[in-house]
Amino acid sequence: MAAQFLRLLDVSHRVGGRTVLRKLNLTLSERRIGIIGRNGSGKSMLVRCLNGLIIPKEGRVMLGDLSTARHARTIRRHVGMVFQSVEQQLIMPTVAEDVAFGLRSLALSRAEAKQAVDAILAELGIAHLAERPVAELSGGEKRLVTLAGVLVMRPDHLVLDEPMTGLDHYQRRCLSERLLGLPQQVIMVSHELDYLAQFDRVIALHEGEVVLDGSPESTISAWKQRYG
Repeated sequence: MAAQFLRLLDVSHRVGGRTVLRKLNLTLSERRIGIIGRNGSGKSMLVRCLNGLIIPKEGRVMLGDLSTARHARTIRRHVGMVFQSVEQQLIMPTVAEDVAFGLRSLALSRAEAKQAVDAILAELGIAHLAERPVAELSGGEKRLVTLAGVLVMRPDHLVLDEPMTGLDHYQRRCLSERLLGLPQQVIMVSHELDYLAQFDRVIALHEGEVVLDGSPESTISAWKQRYG
């Protein structure tokens, strides 16, 4: 499954009579893809379609030969999602418990689950937080814990919606370095244009449509001229 690409085929979606995505046709094959646009342009709606959290009214979202309309549960095992609000994903009392929560669906033994949690916390450099109450974490620490809770499931694709929101400069740099070093494909919504300059491709949305799509340099430059 790791070699399969996410694709949007004639995807349109409406909410309350308003069209928020219009005829999107995208093959997301690059290792690092950024998505930019003004607030309300459809960015969050697009990424929520990628793992079946939202099923579009028209068109199909595919991972290989699987569609989110019919295989959302399977696709979510391969496409991990990190939301803009960390509070949507931090639900258990301690860090280790929260990161282990998703593993319940894999029927692992207690020892296997602990090994998986310890490994991902170590990879992200936050092993020292394992027994810390989630409520006592800083904003940056919470971001890394939500990331750990997704990565512990070993998805092939990682989708992030504004992961830098609310972080200070140091926290942004730490999280940025972690994301760039991941083996997974990363698809990220962000207003951090300087950071996205390190990506392979940047897609710009405006009023639900793709208006720019290409290298970070060309897309970001054109975006600033037209919409910045």
